[in-house]
Amino acid sequence: MRLASVSVDLDEIPNYFEIHGLGVAPETAATQVYDTAVKRLMALADAGKFRLTLFAIAKDLERAAAASCLRAAARTGHEIANHSLDHRYDLVRLGREEIRRQIVDGARSIEASTGYAPVGFRAPGYTVSDEVFSVLQDVGVAYDSSVFPCPAYFAAKAAAMGLIRARGRVSRSVVDTPKVLLAPRRPYRVGTPYWRRGAGVLEIPVQVTRGLRLPFIGTSVTLAGPSRARLLAKMCVGEPLVHLELHGIDVLDANDGLEALRPYQPDVRIPYTRKLEAILAAVDELRRADYTFVTMREAASAFS
Repeated sequence: MRLASVSVDLDEIPNYFEIHGLGVAPETAATQVYDTAVKRLMALADAGKFRLTLFAIAKDLERAAAASCLRAAARTGHEIANHSLDHRYDLVRLGREEIRRQIVDGARSIEASTGYAPVGFRAPGYTVSDEVFSVLQDVGVAYDSSVFPCPAYFAAKAAAMGLIRARGRVSRSVVDTPKVLLAPRRPYRVGTPYWRRGAGVLEIPVQVTRGLRLPFIGTSVTLAGPSRARLLAKMCVGEPLVHLELHGIDVLDANDGLEALRPYQPDVRIPYTRKLEAILAAVDELRRADYTFVTMREAASAFS
Protein backbone atom coordinates (compact mmCIF):
# COMPACT_ATOMS: atom_id res chain seq x y z
CA MET A 1 0.00 0.00 0.00
CA ARG A 2 1.20 3.49 -0.84
CA LEU A 3 0.95 5.85 2.13
CA ALA A 4 0.92 9.65 2.33
CA SER A 5 0.86 12.03 5.26
CA VAL A 6 0.55 15.77 5.81
CA SER A 7 2.28 17.34 8.80
CA VAL A 8 2.36 20.93 10.00
CA ASP A 9 4.96 22.71 12.12
CA LEU A 10 3.03 25.24 14.19
CA ASP A 11 5.87 27.74 14.47
CA GLU A 12 4.41 31.04 15.61
CA ILE A 13 5.23 34.30 13.85
CA PRO A 14 7.98 35.41 16.30
CA ASN A 15 10.04 32.44 15.07
CA TYR A 16 10.16 33.99 11.60
CA PHE A 17 11.32 37.29 13.03
CA GLU A 18 14.10 35.33 14.76
CA ILE A 19 15.11 33.64 11.50
CA HIS A 20 15.37 36.96 9.64
CA GLY A 21 16.92 38.88 12.52
CA LEU A 22 14.04 41.33 12.66
CA GLY A 23 13.65 41.80 16.39
CA VAL A 24 10.30 41.50 18.15
CA ALA A 25 7.21 40.58 16.15
CA PRO A 26 4.25 43.00 16.28
CA GLU A 27 1.72 42.01 18.90
CA THR A 28 -1.03 41.94 16.27
CA ALA A 29 0.83 39.22 14.35
CA ALA A 30 2.43 37.21 17.16
CA THR A 31 -0.31 34.58 17.54
CA GLN A 32 -1.69 34.37 14.01
CA VAL A 33 -0.74 30.71 13.57
CA TYR A 34 -3.02 29.55 16.39
CA ASP A 35 -5.59 32.31 16.02
CA THR A 36 -6.03 32.05 12.25
CA ALA A 37 -3.92 29.36 10.56
CA VAL A 38 -5.11 26.40 12.65
CA LYS A 39 -8.75 27.08 11.68
CA ARG A 40 -7.74 27.19 8.01
CA LEU A 41 -5.74 24.01 8.41
CA MET A 42 -8.74 22.21 9.89
CA ALA A 43 -10.87 23.38 6.94
CA LEU A 44 -8.11 22.29 4.54
CA ALA A 45 -8.01 18.82 6.09
CA ASP A 46 -11.79 18.53 5.86
CA ALA A 47 -11.75 19.60 2.21
CA GLY A 48 -8.97 17.16 1.35
CA LYS A 49 -10.34 14.36 3.55
CA PHE A 50 -7.11 13.70 5.44
CA ARG A 51 -5.89 14.03 9.01
CA LEU A 52 -2.95 16.19 9.97
CA THR A 53 0.01 15.62 12.23
CA LEU A 54 0.52 18.87 14.13
CA PHE A 55 3.99 19.53 15.56
CA ALA A 56 3.49 21.91 18.50
CA ILE A 57 5.98 24.03 20.43
CA ALA A 58 5.15 23.49 24.09
CA LYS A 59 5.70 27.09 25.21
CA ASP A 60 3.03 28.32 22.77
CA LEU A 61 0.46 26.16 24.55
CA GLU A 62 0.82 28.19 27.75
CA ARG A 63 -1.74 30.42 26.07
CA ALA A 64 -5.16 28.90 26.75
CA ALA A 65 -6.53 29.67 23.29
CA ALA A 66 -3.67 27.79 21.62
CA ALA A 67 -4.05 24.74 23.85
CA SER A 68 -7.80 24.72 23.20
CA CYS A 69 -7.18 24.70 19.42
CA LEU A 70 -5.03 21.59 19.67
CA ARG A 71 -7.38 19.77 22.03
CA ALA A 72 -10.17 20.31 19.52
CA ALA A 73 -7.95 19.10 16.66
CA ALA A 74 -6.95 15.97 18.56
CA ARG A 75 -10.58 15.13 19.33
CA THR A 76 -11.31 15.02 15.60
CA GLY A 77 -8.48 12.57 14.88
CA HIS A 78 -5.51 14.79 14.12
CA GLU A 79 -2.19 13.73 15.66
CA ILE A 80 -0.33 16.03 18.07
CA ALA A 81 3.48 15.72 17.93
CA ASN A 82 6.42 17.35 19.71
CA HIS A 83 8.31 20.28 18.18
CA SER A 84 10.31 20.83 21.40
CA LEU A 85 9.80 22.92 24.52
CA ASP A 86 11.12 26.30 23.34
CA HIS A 87 11.98 25.85 19.64
CA ARG A 88 15.67 26.45 20.19
CA TYR A 89 17.20 26.69 16.73
CA ASP A 90 20.55 25.88 18.36
CA LEU A 91 19.30 22.60 19.83
CA VAL A 92 22.27 20.70 18.40
CA ARG A 93 24.70 23.05 20.19
CA LEU A 94 23.22 22.50 23.64
CA GLY A 95 24.49 20.04 26.23
CA ARG A 96 22.89 16.63 26.52
CA GLU A 97 20.82 17.53 29.59
CA GLU A 98 19.32 20.60 27.91
CA ILE A 99 18.63 18.63 24.73
CA ARG A 100 16.83 16.08 26.89
CA ARG A 101 14.86 18.81 28.66
CA GLN A 102 13.77 20.35 25.36
CA ILE A 103 12.49 16.96 24.18
CA VAL A 104 11.09 15.44 27.38
CA ASP A 105 9.65 18.57 28.98
CA GLY A 106 8.25 19.57 25.60
CA ALA A 107 6.36 16.29 25.35
CA ARG A 108 5.14 16.50 28.95
CA SER A 109 3.92 20.06 28.55
CA ILE A 110 2.12 19.23 25.32
CA GLU A 111 0.37 16.31 27.03
CA ALA A 112 -0.56 18.49 30.01
CA SER A 113 -1.99 21.17 27.70
CA THR A 114 -3.86 18.92 25.27
CA GLY A 115 -4.43 15.61 27.05
CA TYR A 116 -2.59 13.75 24.30
CA ALA A 117 0.94 12.37 24.66
CA PRO A 118 3.05 12.94 21.54
CA VAL A 119 5.08 10.02 20.18
CA GLY A 120 6.84 11.85 17.33
CA PHE A 121 9.43 14.62 17.32
CA ARG A 122 10.72 17.21 14.86
CA ALA A 123 13.73 19.38 15.63
CA PRO A 124 13.58 23.16 15.15
CA GLY A 125 14.89 24.15 11.74
CA TYR A 126 15.24 20.46 10.71
CA THR A 127 18.67 20.47 12.42
CA VAL A 128 19.66 17.32 14.31
CA SER A 129 22.80 15.55 15.48
CA ASP A 130 23.93 12.15 16.76
CA GLU A 131 23.49 13.48 20.30
CA VAL A 132 19.88 14.47 19.61
CA PHE A 133 19.17 11.03 18.17
CA SER A 134 20.81 9.37 21.15
CA VAL A 135 18.47 11.26 23.49
CA LEU A 136 15.45 10.46 21.32
CA GLN A 137 16.28 6.77 21.56
CA ASP A 138 16.88 6.95 25.31
CA VAL A 139 13.48 8.51 25.98
CA GLY A 140 11.59 6.14 23.68
CA VAL A 141 10.38 8.47 20.93
CA ALA A 142 8.54 6.38 18.32
CA TYR A 143 9.72 8.37 15.31
CA ASP A 144 11.60 11.50 14.32
CA SER A 145 11.01 13.63 11.23
CA SER A 146 13.83 16.17 11.02
CA VAL A 147 16.32 15.00 8.41
CA PHE A 148 15.97 17.01 5.19
CA PRO A 149 18.34 15.67 2.50
CA CYS A 150 17.60 18.43 0.00
CA PRO A 151 20.46 20.18 -1.86
CA ALA A 152 18.25 23.07 -3.04
CA TYR A 153 16.96 23.80 0.46
CA PHE A 154 20.44 23.54 2.00
CA ALA A 155 21.92 25.95 -0.56
CA ALA A 156 19.03 28.43 -0.24
CA LYS A 157 19.21 28.44 3.56
CA ALA A 158 22.99 28.94 3.60
CA ALA A 159 22.70 31.78 1.06
CA ALA A 160 19.88 33.46 2.99
CA MET A 161 21.82 33.36 6.24
CA GLY A 162 24.87 34.79 4.51
CA LEU A 163 22.76 37.66 3.17
CA ILE A 164 21.29 38.32 6.62
CA ARG A 165 24.80 38.57 8.08
CA ALA A 166 25.94 40.82 5.24
CA ARG A 167 23.10 43.21 6.06
CA GLY A 168 24.14 43.38 9.71
CA ARG A 169 21.29 41.32 11.16
CA VAL A 170 21.63 38.24 13.37
CA SER A 171 19.62 35.11 12.59
CA ARG A 172 18.81 32.53 15.24
CA SER A 173 18.71 29.82 12.59
CA VAL A 174 21.49 27.21 12.22
CA VAL A 175 22.84 25.62 9.03
CA ASP A 176 23.08 21.83 9.25
CA THR A 177 26.13 19.82 8.22
CA PRO A 178 26.18 19.27 4.45
CA LYS A 179 26.54 15.55 5.15
CA VAL A 180 22.80 15.51 5.83
CA LEU A 181 22.48 15.49 2.04
CA LEU A 182 23.81 11.91 2.08
CA ALA A 183 20.84 10.68 4.13
CA PRO A 184 18.20 8.34 2.63
CA ARG A 185 15.06 9.98 1.28
CA ARG A 186 12.84 7.12 2.49
CA PRO A 187 12.05 6.12 6.11
CA TYR A 188 15.01 4.46 7.78
CA ARG A 189 16.47 3.50 11.13
CA VAL A 190 19.27 5.91 11.95
CA GLY A 191 22.83 4.80 12.54
CA THR A 192 25.93 6.73 13.59
CA PRO A 193 26.41 9.19 12.01
CA TYR A 194 22.69 9.79 11.67
CA TRP A 195 22.68 10.12 7.88
CA ARG A 196 23.50 6.40 7.63
CA ARG A 197 21.17 3.49 8.15
CA GLY A 198 21.41 1.64 11.45
CA ALA A 199 19.26 0.29 14.26
CA GLY A 200 18.27 3.52 16.03
CA VAL A 201 15.18 5.71 16.00
CA LEU A 202 12.86 5.48 13.01
CA GLU A 203 13.42 8.56 10.84
CA ILE A 204 10.77 9.81 8.42
CA PRO A 205 12.74 12.33 6.35
CA VAL A 206 11.25 15.59 5.17
CA GLN A 207 10.13 14.81 1.63
CA VAL A 208 12.22 15.35 -1.47
CA THR A 209 11.33 14.35 -5.01
CA ARG A 210 12.84 11.42 -6.80
CA GLY A 211 15.86 12.20 -8.94
CA LEU A 212 16.76 15.83 -8.30
CA ARG A 213 15.68 15.74 -4.63
CA LEU A 214 13.67 18.93 -4.95
CA PRO A 215 11.81 20.02 -1.80
CA PHE A 216 8.22 18.81 -1.49
CA ILE A 217 7.22 21.09 1.36
CA GLY A 218 4.69 23.84 1.94
CA THR A 219 6.94 26.66 0.73
CA SER A 220 7.78 24.99 -2.59
CA VAL A 221 4.20 23.81 -3.17
CA THR A 222 2.56 27.16 -2.41
CA LEU A 223 5.12 29.15 -4.42
CA ALA A 224 4.66 26.72 -7.32
CA GLY A 225 0.90 27.19 -7.60
CA PRO A 226 -1.65 24.44 -8.29
CA SER A 227 -0.40 23.13 -11.66
CA ARG A 228 3.27 22.95 -10.70
CA ALA A 229 2.33 21.62 -7.26
CA ARG A 230 0.81 18.67 -9.10
CA LEU A 231 4.09 18.23 -10.97
CA LEU A 232 6.06 18.17 -7.71
CA ALA A 233 3.66 15.57 -6.34
CA LYS A 234 4.06 13.46 -9.50
CA MET A 235 7.83 13.56 -8.98
CA CYS A 236 7.29 11.83 -5.62
CA VAL A 237 4.97 9.12 -6.93
CA GLY A 238 6.48 5.68 -6.49
CA GLU A 239 7.79 6.32 -3.00
CA PRO A 240 6.30 4.00 -0.36
CA LEU A 241 5.54 7.05 1.79
CA VAL A 242 5.09 10.61 0.55
CA HIS A 243 5.15 13.15 3.34
CA LEU A 244 4.06 16.73 2.66
CA GLU A 245 5.42 18.97 5.43
CA LEU A 246 3.78 22.36 5.94
CA HIS A 247 4.09 25.26 8.35
CA GLY A 248 1.24 27.28 9.78
CA ILE A 249 2.45 30.30 7.83
CA ASP A 250 1.75 28.35 4.62
CA VAL A 251 -1.94 29.18 5.03
CA LEU A 252 -1.41 32.84 5.99
CA ASP A 253 -0.62 35.89 3.87
CA ALA A 254 0.42 39.51 4.31
CA ASN A 255 -3.17 40.55 5.04
CA ASP A 256 -3.06 38.46 8.23
CA GLY A 257 -0.86 41.08 9.90
CA LEU A 258 2.34 39.82 8.26
CA GLU A 259 3.15 42.87 6.14
CA ALA A 260 6.52 43.24 7.93
CA LEU A 261 7.55 39.80 6.61
CA ARG A 262 6.66 40.55 2.99
CA PRO A 263 10.22 41.61 1.96
CA TYR A 264 11.73 38.49 3.55
CA GLN A 265 9.15 35.71 3.04
CA PRO A 266 8.06 35.48 -0.61
CA ASP A 267 5.29 33.06 0.30
CA VAL A 268 3.38 35.64 2.39
CA ARG A 269 2.90 37.68 -0.79
CA ILE A 270 0.66 34.93 -2.18
CA PRO A 271 -3.04 35.06 -1.18
CA TYR A 272 -3.75 32.27 1.26
CA THR A 273 -6.66 31.02 -0.88
CA ARG A 274 -4.20 30.39 -3.72
CA LYS A 275 -1.92 28.55 -1.32
CA LEU A 276 -4.77 26.28 -0.22
CA GLU A 277 -5.53 25.49 -3.87
CA ALA A 278 -1.90 24.45 -4.44
CA ILE A 279 -1.81 22.20 -1.37
CA LEU A 280 -5.09 20.52 -2.32
CA ALA A 281 -3.83 20.05 -5.89
CA ALA A 282 -0.76 18.19 -4.59
CA VAL A 283 -2.95 16.05 -2.31
CA ASP A 284 -5.32 15.26 -5.17
CA GLU A 285 -2.42 14.20 -7.40
CA LEU A 286 -1.25 11.72 -4.76
CA ARG A 287 -4.79 10.38 -4.38
CA ARG A 288 -4.94 9.83 -8.15
CA ALA A 289 -1.81 7.69 -7.74
CA ASP A 290 -3.60 5.51 -5.14
CA TYR A 291 -1.98 6.92 -2.00
CA THR A 292 -3.83 6.43 1.28
CA PHE A 293 -3.51 9.33 3.72
CA VAL A 294 -2.57 8.52 7.31
CA THR A 295 -1.14 10.36 10.28
CA MET A 296 2.59 10.16 10.79
CA ARG A 297 2.06 8.00 13.86
CA GLU A 298 0.25 5.50 11.64
CA ALA A 299 2.95 5.77 8.97
CA ALA A 300 5.63 5.13 11.60
CA SER A 301 3.75 2.05 12.78
CA ALA A 302 3.63 0.74 9.21
CA PHE A 303 7.39 1.19 8.76
CA SER A 304 8.34 -0.16 12.16
